[in-house]
Amino acid sequence: MTATTGRAGRREWTGLAVLLLPTLVLSMDMGVLFFAVPYISTELAPSGTQQLWIMDMYSFLLAGLLITMGALGDRIGRRRLLMIGAAGFTGASLLAAWSGSAEQLIAARALLGAAGATVMPSTLALIRNMFDDPKQRQIALGAWGGVLTAGATLGPVAGGLLLDHYWWGSAFLVAVPVMVVVLLTAPVLLPEYRVAAEPGRTRRFDLLGAALSLAAILPLVYGVKTLAVDGWSPLPALATAAGLLTAGAFVWRQRTAADPLLDLSLFRIRTFSGAISVNTLAMFAMMGFTLFTSQYLQLVKGMSPFTASLWSLVPSVGVGAAVGTSSALAGKVRPAALMGGGFVIGATGFAMMTLVGPHSPLALILVAAGVLAAGTVGTMTMTAEMVVSAAPAEQAGAASATSETAVELGSSLGIALLGAAGAAVYHHRLDRALPAGLDGAAAHTAQDTLGGAVSVAAHLPGRLGPDLLEVTRSAFTDGLHVAAAVGLVFALGAALLAYRLLRHLPAAAPAAAPVTPEPAAEPAAA
Repeated sequence: MTATTGRAGRREWTGLAVLLLPTLVLSMDMGVLFFAVPYISTELAPSGTQQLWIMDMYSFLLAGLLITMGALGDRIGRRRLLMIGAAGFTGASLLAAWSGSAEQLIAARALLGAAGATVMPSTLALIRNMFDDPKQRQIALGAWGGVLTAGATLGPVAGGLLLDHYWWGSAFLVAVPVMVVVLLTAPVLLPEYRVAAEPGRTRRFDLLGAALSLAAILPLVYGVKTLAVDGWSPLPALATAAGLLTAGAFVWRQRTAADPLLDLSLFRIRTFSGAISVNTLAMFAMMGFTLFTSQYLQLVKGMSPFTASLWSLVPSVGVGAAVGTSSALAGKVRPAALMGGGFVIGATGFAMMTLVGPHSPLALILVAAGVLAAGTVGTMTMTAEMVVSAAPAEQAGAASATSETAVELGSSLGIALLGAAGAAVYHHRLDRALPAGLDGAAAHTAQDTLGGAVSVAAHLPGRLGPDLLEVTRSAFTDGLHVAAAVGLVFALGAALLAYRLLRHLPAAAPAAAPVTPEPAAEPAAA
């Protein structure tokens, strides 16, 4: 028997509103920090690698723990896990807001990622359980996906508005009142769901699998990022190899454990595995370039954070058009064609990015970003329903976590790899191009990040400041071009992959594979 039978009523729809609140906050949490990067560079003086870790640590911990937390929610209760995560996110947000060093901020971002990992799979899994009717579930999942996209759009605007009036740490305080509301309303409006063990059998939580999933992510990401920015050295190379080996051990563990965190047979469902792949690649492309765009508007065009955040809303026009068009065409065009076409449109946006220079018209980067976002977001409008409906209901938490792991990992790898490619070109271009007259400390700061160069230039005499800005902004856009070229190749490859994996689905066909009955759920008191 499923956890919910029949059509959802007023309580379920009100509960959906509660679930959308933390979804909005978590999707905002990455973008809200984009316009704070120059301020953090000035106040905390992070190195280039530390700056990337500040941006990435949240998403990598989130990605590394999502599968673990999704499986944990299936066992201890999805509402309970949601509330634990909301409380943890509140405390970690306060710690991040008042961080006094780059190391402390990185640690706070790690705690935010761990707390976020308890919240995200709970929201999607609860929707799966609360809405048993396929049409109602599709509407609820559409609302969830819309809020996820809206949060990514509103995050930079909220951050820019706060940074125009307060210190950089205020960007983290957006989450606090929202999570407090969740803590107060969830016990009243959300039912509890957990999957009961089979009669006569005790289900054990796979602690070893949980440790392996996290141990695979962090060294792999550290190695890739460090090798990309600093070149070859033994430690990051060993870390990369260790991460790959641990990932293999995690897969082996999931195949052999009596109670695995993740049932790998889900990946035999082509709809499920295809949707997961599309999500990963789409987020790689979109989020990998959002950071470049926000820094270009502030540090190259010299805009204030709030002004830059308002201009960054322009590409959302293309996103809205893409979502509407995808929905209209979903009943007429095969998903593989729609998604492949979306990636081709995204590749066009990357190609336009290679034309952006320090003195280019503002319209060029805004149109390029709009085309890029429209193509990639257009591919993601159908994947949530595919993932949730393709998995058995008793695995809703683990399946949701797997989907969100793909999204977060794709997002973080996009920022890390495209950001690392841009940073490597920036460093290389400035090896011999810095203007004469800079002292060693100023030259080192300017060569580390463009934010550091802008800060140094503000205190230099005569023409030295403008000359430094000219050469560093040019180096930054050179890095942007290389990152765009890498993104272009990935987008075209993703178009081919999406078509190959999802070509079996006809237009307007149900996304779901046959769903096996769920074991009796244990409804706790609401």
